[in-house]
Amino acid sequence: MDPVPRTRVQELLSALRSAIPGLAVAVAALVMAVVSLIVALFHQPLDLLATLAGLVIAAPSALAATWSGGLLRKITLPMAILAASVSATLLLLRGRPVPSVLTVILLLVSVGVGRHAVQSAVRRPPIVHVSGMSVSPAAYPVLFANPRSGGGKAERFALAEEAQRRGIKYVIIGLGDDLRRLAEEAAERGADALGVAGGDGSQAVAAQVAMERDLAFVCVPSGTRNHFARDIGLDPADPIGALGAFGEAEERRIDLGVAGDRVFVNNVSLGVYALLVATPGYRESKPLTAAHILPAVLGPDAEPVDLLFTGPDGREQASYQLILVSNGPYDFTANPRFGSREEMDNGVLGIVAAKAGERDDYLQFAEAWWTKRSDPSHGWLQWQAPEFEVRSSGSIPAGVDGEAMVFDPPLRFRCLPRALRVRVPAGTSRPRRD
Repeated sequence: MDPVPRTRVQELLSALRSAIPGLAVAVAALVMAVVSLIVALFHQPLDLLATLAGLVIAAPSALAATWSGGLLRKITLPMAILAASVSATLLLLRGRPVPSVLTVILLLVSVGVGRHAVQSAVRRPPIVHVSGMSVSPAAYPVLFANPRSGGGKAERFALAEEAQRRGIKYVIIGLGDDLRRLAEEAAERGADALGVAGGDGSQAVAAQVAMERDLAFVCVPSGTRNHFARDIGLDPADPIGALGAFGEAEERRIDLGVAGDRVFVNNVSLGVYALLVATPGYRESKPLTAAHILPAVLGPDAEPVDLLFTGPDGREQASYQLILVSNGPYDFTANPRFGSREEMDNGVLGIVAAKAGERDDYLQFAEAWWTKRSDPSHGWLQWQAPEFEVRSSGSIPAGVDGEAMVFDPPLRFRCLPRALRVRVPAGTSRPRRD
């Protein structure tokens, strides 16, 4: 059946709402950069004013450079680089290497995420290069919905009414409900397609049940960021359209990641971000929480991060402040696909590890990150592997698809190649390019 018609104004408002979370992250990253500068140079007001001025010039210039072309880009790109370099250099001259690296990284994140959010609002997401096969409508479709996810996105789009109109059993996930148990009960009653309208953490729980029962899985983007939905080609601004996956649709097989015994559809973060996610009040006030936590874990008096692993060259690595293991490799270079995955069916995990440079190493760190060149001497490692292990002398906090968890060491990661049958609305995929 066709989705419920909507006017162009409704579509525009929906697109703008979908951009708000991304813009909020971009602003939060910029605020964190400002906080980092203030903390580092609080007692040196002239230097602080100069670095803040550099940041104020660098951020809009970098955004203009990524959006524009021709003469405007030739003007704004050098301005952004020069302004960011001035801020970073002043911090280095004052013996503040960690805030220097942190400011540059946060500026890049702010620009990249902000551009991606706006771009997603005005244009449908790129179609992933995975071919699918045509399938008939699901005989007994079940959709689990988290009414609190995405600020009540399911209710705003009247998702329950539309699901019921299409003959989809709609199950609300209440506070304290065990989604895994609900999904298993649905499977025992004969469900042949399990769907989730919620955040990425909920998607992963139901996806694990679908994988174990060899059932089809449907993602309905009604969360905040909807990373998984974007990377399988869905439009985060159109959860109603995603319901088409329960009808005549396309089915493809994609990989799943496993951390310990927990399946993840996006990524698992260890180190700094894992500590942020586990901090009470993080979701309600991310910038303030980050401003409170980051100086303690990244500052000159911070204890080394107790995480050990074997790098891509076979050598042991330690003291990396951030480790990210993803279900398929992310693109972290500055381009329109920043922070997304082009493919999720190659049977590999994406692995990234980063740590702040020492004094004059921040330029080499930025270069290694920009070119995706693994370089332990400059604190940046990025590679792909079917398995990965992290060791520690104590328990390991982790952010699993954005949910705070704790694992006993060693924490073993592995990829389950093409383990999940994902249904998407017809026309969402296209043949892979050679």
